[in-house]
Amino acid sequence: MSRRVTFSDGTLLPAIGQGTWYMGEDPALRNQEIAALQCGIDAGLTLIDTAEMYADGGAEQIVGEALVGRRERAWLVSKVYPWNASEVDAVEACERSLRRLKTDYLDLYLLHWRGNIPLEETLRAMQNLQQQGKIRRWGVSNFDTDDLSELLQEEGGEDCATNQVLYHLASRGIEYDLLPQCQQMAMPVMAYCPLAQAGRLRRELMEHPVLGQIAQHKRISVAQLLLAWVIRKEGVIAIPKASSIAHVEENAAALAVTLSSEDLMLINQAFPPPSTKMPLDVV
Repeated sequence: MSRRVTFSDGTLLPAIGQGTWYMGEDPALRNQEIAALQCGIDAGLTLIDTAEMYADGGAEQIVGEALVGRRERAWLVSKVYPWNASEVDAVEACERSLRRLKTDYLDLYLLHWRGNIPLEETLRAMQNLQQQGKIRRWGVSNFDTDDLSELLQEEGGEDCATNQVLYHLASRGIEYDLLPQCQQMAMPVMAYCPLAQAGRLRRELMEHPVLGQIAQHKRISVAQLLLAWVIRKEGVIAIPKASSIAHVEENAAALAVTLSSEDLMLINQAFPPPSTKMPLDVV
């Protein structure tokens, strides 16, 4: 059975979505990227994650093109730069994102990472955007345990819908305390770079003999194994980027992959879980 994740307002989403980091940078790939996103929606990967940062708005434009005639089928996430997260600037940044995305609302709007603007002010901006109907929910990205605790002390902080962080097999630090904290709060975690796409560890994972052996035994790719591993825990959504239809179909098929206790034991031996608090990894 395909895995799904529940948000605090009852929204149910497939545990694999679509990331768009690095999309919109090469005009030659534009049509291919649009087709890949559309294929993903058709395959049930309805969550699409983007940001004003990606290709300076170029990724949002790609998503906007992909969603023509499909907007209601997608669950759209974008992110605001920390320096645009003040009460006035966040509204303007959100409106720019909406124009690029060719839509009048976001399903979820995230603070991309913490900056110098007080959380209290960013929260007010998010609440204003909600009241105006421009965003349905708001959340954060790259917040560690202390950041989340601070957020929860702010008025309305408990309405935070998600925390998007780096999480893949070679970067398991969040399992020690951040992931349990989010699970306790019934706050889904969105895992970016679930295949270590943006890091030096990608090759180490893709060519690891133990992972290769397990994948071969299950007749899946190592990438599918890694995605299935990331979403094995309750309340985790993986958002891999796929800029070809073949990759999107492969990602969607990973929703149905289940890992046995023996698989997990072998994986833990090769990539041990954290035994102490680790600083949050960020790419």
